[in-house]
Amino acid sequence: MWDKLAKLSNTIAPSGYESKAAELAAEYLRQFTNDVQIDTLGNVIGMIPSPTGVKTLLIDAHIDEIGVMVSGHEGGFLRFVTLGGIDPRMLMAREIRFLTGHYGVVACLPPHIQQSSDADKCIPVEDLYIDIGLDDASCIPIGTVGVFDTELADWNNGCVIGKALDDRAAFLIILRALELIKSPVRINIAVVASVQEEAGHRGAKTAAFGLNPDLCIALDVTHARTPDAPEDRTFVFGGGPVIGVAPSIPRSMSDTLKKLAKDNGIPYQIEVMSGNTGTNDWAFQTTREGIPAACLLLPLKYMHSPIEMFNKDDFENTAKLLAAFIEVQE
Repeated sequence: MWDKLAKLSNTIAPSGYESKAAELAAEYLRQFTNDVQIDTLGNVIGMIPSPTGVKTLLIDAHIDEIGVMVSGHEGGFLRFVTLGGIDPRMLMAREIRFLTGHYGVVACLPPHIQQSSDADKCIPVEDLYIDIGLDDASCIPIGTVGVFDTELADWNNGCVIGKALDDRAAFLIILRALELIKSPVRINIAVVASVQEEAGHRGAKTAAFGLNPDLCIALDVTHARTPDAPEDRTFVFGGGPVIGVAPSIPRSMSDTLKKLAKDNGIPYQIEVMSGNTGTNDWAFQTTREGIPAACLLLPLKYMHSPIEMFNKDDFENTAKLLAAFIEVQE
C-alpha cells in the first residue's frame, strides 16, 4: 500500500494537470473492477456493481495537489502564481519540480544581507522568483506548472510524510477499505478519484452530476493538532478518523458512522462544520437536486505545505470505518 502511495504522492499533478496521477489511480482501481474510465474533465471513475444492488454509493477522494504556474521571465528567474492555497511564508528556499523536468528553487536573501527591518516580513508571492540556475529562464514556457520537490518517506515511528497527501492518502484509504470488506456488498459502488478540488471542487461536481448516485461520502483530510494550533479546530494525531457533522450532512449518515465506529471499536473524533465543509462533500450536496453526502476525514499535519504528515493507525482506522459503512448500505 505504501509503495502505491509513494508513486502517487511523488507524481506531478497539480489542479488541472492530473493526467499522470489519474493514470496511476486508474491502474490501482483495475485491481477491483474492469469498469474504469476517465471522464471528460479527467476524473477517474471505477464502477463496482453489486449482484443485489439497486442504489449507488459514490466514494470520492481528490487526486490534484497545490502547485505553481510560471507567469513570466526575469533573466534566469521565473515569476509565478500559485495553484491552490499556499502560504507564502513557506515558499522561501523551497525546491520546485516542473512538469518539463526542470528544477528550481524559490529565491531568498540570506539573513546576513537582509535589512533588519525586513527580517520578519512575509514576502508576497508576486514579489518572489524561482531560480533555475540559468542565465535565461525562457526554456520553461509561461504556463508551465510545478510542485514541491518532496519524496514520500515511510518513517519508522508510524508516520508517513510527503507532498500531496491531501488528498491522495485518502484515495489509498478507499482502496484499503475495498480490501477490508468481508460481507457481501448490497449497493453499487462508484469510486471517484476526482480532479480540480483545489480549484473549486470542479471534478466532484461533474462526476456526481454524470453518475447521479443515491448517496456519497467524501474522503479528505483535516488538521491534526500541533503545539501552535488551536485545540478547538484541530484533532488528535493518532486519535482516529474524524467524522464531519454539519447542517448540510444528513444526521442519519453521521450517526451511522459514529455507531459503526463504536460497534467496531474504532476510535473516532467529531468535526463540527457550520457551513460549507470545504471538501467535495459540499459539491455533492449542491449537485442536481442535492445528493445526501457524508464526510470522513484523516487527521493531517502541515496541510498545504511541502511536507504533510499522517499517522498509519489513523489511516487504517479510517479505512476500517469506511469498509464498515459500505457493508451496511443497501
